[in-house]
Amino acid sequence: MNIQIKKIPFFVAALIIFGLNSCALLKGNKNKVTTSFAVYGSCEMCKERIENALDRKGIQTAYWSVEEQKVFITYQSDVFSEEQLHNIMAMVGHDTDKVKADNIVYQNLPGCCHYRKEEAAW
Repeated sequence: MNIQIKKIPFFVAALIIFGLNSCALLKGNKNKVTTSFAVYGSCEMCKERIENALDRKGIQTAYWSVEEQKVFITYQSDVFSEEQLHNIMAMVGHDTDKVKADNIVYQNLPGCCHYRKEEAAW
């Protein structure tokens, strides 16, 4: 009987720790959001730049499809807003359907990465 009473505090502590870990895991999943939106580019160098720009704490996955001109992102909504994700794309020179990259940043991309139609004519 004495041995079982001594084990009770360890059992209670284990339950508390397990409960806290479970709550933390649930909270992390609660704020996880998956979104996709247009991001313009033209080649594998663009793909690498776009995905590397999204390699940040709070972003679980990021994939850019050259064919679809679309990025697919799973992220923590308590760390990033979708607007911030659009701005990250613009900061590295890629227009989205909501934010246009600065012309100077765009012009500094390698020539093969230029995707704007007005430049295709020259």
